[in-house]
Amino acid sequence: MKTTERRPARRGRPGEIRLEGQPVSPGVAIGYAAIAHEPAPPPVDMARRDCDPAHERTRLHDAISRSVAQLGRLHDRLALLPEDGQVEIGSLLEVYRRMLGPSRLRRGIEGRLDQGMVAEAAVMQETEALAGFMLAPPGRVAPEGEDAVAARRRAGEFREIGRRLIRNLSGTPYRSFSALPDGAILVAEQLRPADAALIDPSRIAAVVTEEGGSTGHTAILLRALGIPAVLAAHGLLAQLGRRTRLVVDGTTGQVIVRPSTRTAAAARVDVAAYARERQMLGRLRRLPARLSSGEVVTLQANLEIPAELPMIAQSGAGGIGLLRSEFLFMNAETLPDELHQEAVYLPLIEAMAGDPVTIRVVDWGSEKNSDALSRAGIGESGDTNPALGVRGIRLLLQHRGLLETQFAAILRAARAGPVRVMLPLVSSVGELRAARDIYARIGRRLRRKGVEIPDPLPPLGIMIETPAAALMADVLAQEAEFLAIGTNDLTMYTLAADRAATDVAALYDPFHPAVLQLVRMTADAALRHRRPVSLCGEMASDPIAVPLLVGLGIRSFSMHASAVPRVKRAIRALAMDDCRRMACRALEAADGREVSTMLMDYAAAARQPADE
Repeated sequence: MKTTERRPARRGRPGEIRLEGQPVSPGVAIGYAAIAHEPAPPPVDMARRDCDPAHERTRLHDAISRSVAQLGRLHDRLALLPEDGQVEIGSLLEVYRRMLGPSRLRRGIEGRLDQGMVAEAAVMQETEALAGFMLAPPGRVAPEGEDAVAARRRAGEFREIGRRLIRNLSGTPYRSFSALPDGAILVAEQLRPADAALIDPSRIAAVVTEEGGSTGHTAILLRALGIPAVLAAHGLLAQLGRRTRLVVDGTTGQVIVRPSTRTAAAARVDVAAYARERQMLGRLRRLPARLSSGEVVTLQANLEIPAELPMIAQSGAGGIGLLRSEFLFMNAETLPDELHQEAVYLPLIEAMAGDPVTIRVVDWGSEKNSDALSRAGIGESGDTNPALGVRGIRLLLQHRGLLETQFAAILRAARAGPVRVMLPLVSSVGELRAARDIYARIGRRLRRKGVEIPDPLPPLGIMIETPAAALMADVLAQEAEFLAIGTNDLTMYTLAADRAATDVAALYDPFHPAVLQLVRMTADAALRHRRPVSLCGEMASDPIAVPLLVGLGIRSFSMHASAVPRVKRAIRALAMDDCRRMACRALEAADGREVSTMLMDYAAAARQPADE
């Protein structure tokens, strides 16, 4: 890929233009655009069916060999990247390697070659078919929410390895960033994860693309590299002339083309302010999450995939408050057995060095996609509304072997450090008792085998995600050893509004007083029964919501690692009396909008000071 630095026309220069994209990596940068063009592969005859299968197989295998070698060279560069980047790209490269081996993808491509297709067409059709299956599986409801994010990521993996194979089949060169001038802002139509791994973060100021999203591998890698980045800034390339100056705000997602003198001056102030903020947030890592009135709050991190582990260490989080185990099943053709799962959990627990790890057993429903579960006949109920169907603990109690295997693996790994086990979507005490009986039986079985497991068994707790669970919190707290409030699902079920459904998304409001009442009821029940209670929905990562949640009785939060420093800063500026008064006002509010306005006004009036 060629890189060109745009140089401005001396006259007739257009005025300032502001574009909005998706913010994926915080920070502000100002510099000149350097456009990285991606060479297009030659056209492919998709209709051809007269090719020699043996010849095309040879071409395919050669392309696979070249792809594997390229991935190896990328892996060799990992030592040049920050630790977070090493983990993220290393994990992704391993996924690509598995795809190029004896995989479903490879079998599908070779089957199309047997039909006389040219190799490029076979790769293109098979990768697109698998990507489409991830996004919209036939006969099943399309994934939503976090499941849709995972599905898009998985579809992107198929498409990316397909593009690599096609380039190697056609001899199309790859893009290179070696000609980028120091301090430039890299602009591209789209940036692949493997491309991002080639970026030297010391040489470029920011990254902007016209395509992409905030949840893919590229976004995760850019965050790990610490490069201000905005993706999906549609129409940007059409606005660029020669030597075009840009301001990129990776926090807000704004891209300013040809900033005025005043805008450029303000951007330079923002660059300096962001540098100071990073220093301050870095210092917060070593400070306690303590209110100004003295009360201590626990801040932990959510973990969706192992690649996020280094970010947790850097955030200053005091453990993993929610380890989503679904990643074990997303990229597998067969169900992970007891020893395989143990091998995954063990290094994660060890890496936390004595900080607690809360592992949620798999939260699955018919809206999610997994080859392994589908082959085992799990999650194929075909529910009209998966949110109200067989998911969470309901599914696990129907397929007890799945739950038994996961319990056993967690107990085996728990020798490495403090662990808690959490059950998803519990709505009745009967579900909890049934799961506890299985848990105890698995513990006895392992001890009879001479396996080293903790004694007593790690705490078994539940997610509070439905109004039923919140209303029954007093009863559930007598049986569960800890409670964790999942505000995402709790909001959806309380307000009968799915945030992923366009027609009702505006009704989805975690600040609605009805949701807050249920949070308060759960916190009060936990206090009465002396059970730990935490909150691990998206509300936990919102500094604006912190004083309200503390006032409602929450003293433990789990969030994305990137949010920990800012939430800690908010906590250190609070006094308990203010939090309690705010909670009382919020519970008496007419709607969520009134609560939100109140919180914004409080934040503006407080003008949170730097934390020292």
